[in-house]
Amino acid sequence: MTTISRLVFNPLNKECMNYRLLWVDDEIDLLKAHILFLQKKGYDVTTVTNGFDALDKCAEVDFDLVLLDENMPGISGLETLNRIKAIHPSMPVVMVTKSEEENIMDQAIGAQIADYLIKPVNPTQILLTLKKNIHHKEIVTEVAQTAYQQDFGKIGLQINDSLTLDEWIETYKKLTYWELQLSETDSGMVEMLRMQREEAETEFAKFIRKNYMRWMENPDDRPVMSPDIFKKKVFPYLNKGEKVFLLVIDNFRYDQWRVLYNEIADLFTIEESLYCSILPTATQYARNSIFSGLMPNIIARMFPELWVDEDSEEGKNLNEAPLIKTQFDRYRRHNTFTYHKINDSSAAEKLVQQLPNLWKYDLNVVVLNFIDMLSHARTESRMVRELASNEAAYRSITLSWFRHSALADLFRALAASDYRVLLTTDHGSINAGNAIKVIGDRNTNTNLRYKVGKNLTYNPKEVFEIKNPAQAGLPSPNLSSAYIFATGKDFFAYPNNYNHYVQYYKDTFQHGGISMEEMLIPLVTMQGKKRG
Repeated sequence: MTTISRLVFNPLNKECMNYRLLWVDDEIDLLKAHILFLQKKGYDVTTVTNGFDALDKCAEVDFDLVLLDENMPGISGLETLNRIKAIHPSMPVVMVTKSEEENIMDQAIGAQIADYLIKPVNPTQILLTLKKNIHHKEIVTEVAQTAYQQDFGKIGLQINDSLTLDEWIETYKKLTYWELQLSETDSGMVEMLRMQREEAETEFAKFIRKNYMRWMENPDDRPVMSPDIFKKKVFPYLNKGEKVFLLVIDNFRYDQWRVLYNEIADLFTIEESLYCSILPTATQYARNSIFSGLMPNIIARMFPELWVDEDSEEGKNLNEAPLIKTQFDRYRRHNTFTYHKINDSSAAEKLVQQLPNLWKYDLNVVVLNFIDMLSHARTESRMVRELASNEAAYRSITLSWFRHSALADLFRALAASDYRVLLTTDHGSINAGNAIKVIGDRNTNTNLRYKVGKNLTYNPKEVFEIKNPAQAGLPSPNLSSAYIFATGKDFFAYPNNYNHYVQYYKDTFQHGGISMEEMLIPLVTMQGKKRG
């Protein structure tokens, strides 16, 4: 067991906080028992009997929550509510009323009340609404911490066992789940999770070193990988007479998929899985492999006109539609298909407008480049790096993009269609933070997570090296070419101008190497619920 697994957690500090409440009710004398109950719980309760006094108090004190009677002489509860919101827009107000009239409820909800209680109220009801509106974050933090603490040891044992790829996928899912949960809290266990993830990355790299070449030698006995997507996922649906809409979001990680899940879960029946990208986890290799159904060296040999070498200045993914056609031809398929690459919002809007013309095709393939563009922009732009300063912010931008792009409209249209929707990616990315030195000649590629060249100098203990590219399904630009891959959060830096290079690329999102984030990527099957 590692050092991390022996760490002892401290329980959440449960010091009682003296929260300030304002209770507004013209019959406040009848509520003395309730007020005494709250005071015993540690709340500082101020009481007034009318809306005017409530407004005066709100102007003087920043209350944590207001309990507001709806039916009072003078100005009504609804009017008081509106005026309180004008003074303190974020102050939570709970409406307390005898009335169950729908229009009153609608007006109160429209004025953004925090909760709605029907008289007579009991102390338990009041305490529950306080927990929801005042203590929500600390309760969520405490529950998340306790649950992660219970799971911590189990995950540690899993990491250090000899896992299958399916077990690694489940471990990665669990770590991602806790990252998403703890990132929404003020938990001190975020650092513990970070250390556990780093431990997992180290062990996962060992797993890939041990198994990757065996997978390449025995394609019939390997897990689902990039060349298998069409054969194992797309064609079976086409064989059953179903139409398929394949969405490939470039550089799309599993955690990003999870934040999009809640946005579309109401529209689709969803079957979630992960598959393993080939190496290098780079668009040139992985996506071309998806669309051709072949490993890169076979593409280069069979279709040299469709393969672009590393040292070429030509775009590496300009032949994706022809590669799909080669795969259809190889399997003697006569299905009709379209291909679309979306690089900006106008192209996405145009695609949505064209949908009525696409329904007649058996297969529609759409490649979306926004997240990959965001990843590169974050490296090159200080402003974008500030906007996506950490993993949580990076996910947040992904979610904002989805909500405000034509992609949301596309999903709604697909949910109402007869298409089977497959959502996937070619690879993910990792926040690279640790530089390791490598030396190469002028023909060595520029990617920070993998290198291919004939005169590479490096520490073999720090990388995964492939000295015979053909055995790994990779093209060899020269007879003596070799590939090396960074693992974990490492990235390659040249000794020349080393410090500047490291400072510029440290904590940027990169891909091409070996990590769970890059290799274990979403492959989601969806079918619309077709609600009217």
